[in-house]
Amino acid sequence: MPDSAMTMAVTEPRGTLRPVVAETIPPPAGWVRVSVMASGVCNADLATAAATGEATAFPVTPGHEVAGVIAETGSRVQGWAVGDRVAVGWFGGSCGHCAHCRAGDVVHCAERKIPGLSYPGGWAQSITVPADALARVPEGLDFFDAAPFGCAGVTTFHAIRKAGIRAGGRVAVFGIGGLGHLAAQFAARLGYETIAIARGRDREQLAHDLGAHHYIDSTIQTPGAALRNLGGADLIVSTASSTVPVEELLAGLRLHGQLTLVGVDAGSVTVPAARLVMHGHTLTGHLTGSPRETEEAMAFAVTTGVRPMIERMPLEKADEAVTRLRSGAPRFRIVLDTAVSGG
Repeated sequence: MPDSAMTMAVTEPRGTLRPVVAETIPPPAGWVRVSVMASGVCNADLATAAATGEATAFPVTPGHEVAGVIAETGSRVQGWAVGDRVAVGWFGGSCGHCAHCRAGDVVHCAERKIPGLSYPGGWAQSITVPADALARVPEGLDFFDAAPFGCAGVTTFHAIRKAGIRAGGRVAVFGIGGLGHLAAQFAARLGYETIAIARGRDREQLAHDLGAHHYIDSTIQTPGAALRNLGGADLIVSTASSTVPVEELLAGLRLHGQLTLVGVDAGSVTVPAARLVMHGHTLTGHLTGSPRETEEAMAFAVTTGVRPMIERMPLEKADEAVTRLRSGAPRFRIVLDTAVSGG
């Protein structure tokens, strides 16, 4: 009998995620098959799980925060072996020959692949991916902590690191959720004076526990003005999935400060041009990171103790996980466990 694996799939537009048993087939040349141990549930998966795109090919299996063990390697795969501990993130492979790839900027390759969109994703017991999508999971980081590093972890870590803020500078994190709770930890562990901005007082103690030195409750203070009263920020990382606060947040930057968007919606941003020019401000976006950058983020986490706050759910409950995420219930990442039955 051929080997098989369970996958959580949507079989019709706006359908529910249901378990489907599929045969596992040997990976093609240049690809590997990974036995999935843990798979994160990200806001970006919600649109995939809705399966409403005109070009959607069913069945659809979402999931782009994957951690597991290599089960098989295809031909022409070098440097990887069965049994290696690996992670796969939003970056799921690239062409390898375009100008961006040759410059090392693989995440902006026009032919970049995304698990769950370009090929079946990681809400499954098995996933087959291009070998260039793999990141090594270091010893000291378990699979459930490693999975979110393929998207949330690498995105927030490198959004801060690549900003080039001076040593001892001030970093503000807008939104303490799935992305923000990691961004706050990274900013603090990188040695920056860290300011957390969120709605309500219930997250204040948590923000301090994550390493924040200051907390701004956006329900009682306007974030940009509150930052300005504290002396301004060298970097603001906006992790909230809304563009509405962006214009006001710019008022909280110091001279030559930078506002980096990692959480967005379909809206537009209005920028006060005179202020941007007079204060030397920069407004930029950050997408994700390469597998090598994912490895760097995980290595930093092992050294400094940064970890995602996760809620484990059985793989069979992926549809319930999507419902919880849409309602904003999790604190802060749901990770699906492929080894536990949903009952």
